[in-house]
Amino acid sequence: MADRAALRTLFERTGVPRGGVLMVHASLSGTGAAPETVRDALLDALGPGGTLVVPAFTPENSDTSRAHQQLIEGLDEREVREFRTAMPPYDPDFTPCPTMGALAECVRTTPGAVRSAHPQTSLAGLGPRAAELLDAHHPHCHLGERSPLARLYEADAHVLLLRVGFEVCSALHLAEYRTTPPPPRRTYRCVVEKQGNWVEYEDAALDDSDFGAIGERLPSDLLVRREWSGRPVTQFRMRPVVDDAVRQMSCRVSRLA
Repeated sequence: MADRAALRTLFERTGVPRGGVLMVHASLSGTGAAPETVRDALLDALGPGGTLVVPAFTPENSDTSRAHQQLIEGLDEREVREFRTAMPPYDPDFTPCPTMGALAECVRTTPGAVRSAHPQTSLAGLGPRAAELLDAHHPHCHLGERSPLARLYEADAHVLLLRVGFEVCSALHLAEYRTTPPPPRRTYRCVVEKQGNWVEYEDAALDDSDFGAIGERLPSDLLVRREWSGRPVTQFRMRPVVDDAVRQMSCRVSRLA
């Protein structure tokens, strides 16, 4: 069983900013650590002035997502229609985020936590700046300039990849919006306001397929690396990593043009 004090020491040595803002992606599988222990150790390392943020995405609420397709796999046309009609709307206070892992769900359900309003790509947070950073998440902007990611960037937030790689680093999605030329757009559909109320909107066509490769090409001096329970732990400031990712993505687009 993981010890809270030992985890706090690990996080401090990994550069978790005391009094700062920290976004965490985590996989606790195989560690024996309860998500509450990890949450509390992170809050200990951040201190009372620090703010903890996690992705609380709900891809199930998008009929083009892998998560949604898995839910309707094997259903016939009638059953799919019935499933869609019965789909509950996104509710920031109650909709779970099962695909984001145990830590994210733990933070989301902690008393006092706040959550942004986007029906597919919300973030949840604890701490004195959580409400300010997660407010006004535009319903037609997943993770761009009208999302909390842009405010985390401006707040000089740090990111902690706890036993996961850059493949799941949502901060890199902000870089996608900032590439030149900008990414193509596509239609998204989700359920809002009432049961079965599907709405459509357009936003950037997000693609995380090269995030792992982008992470491998980042300058090593931007990253603090440790290990916990047999897997890597990586901490970094969001701004320079997003800026470098913008450069990499823009170069990629230029080569393809």
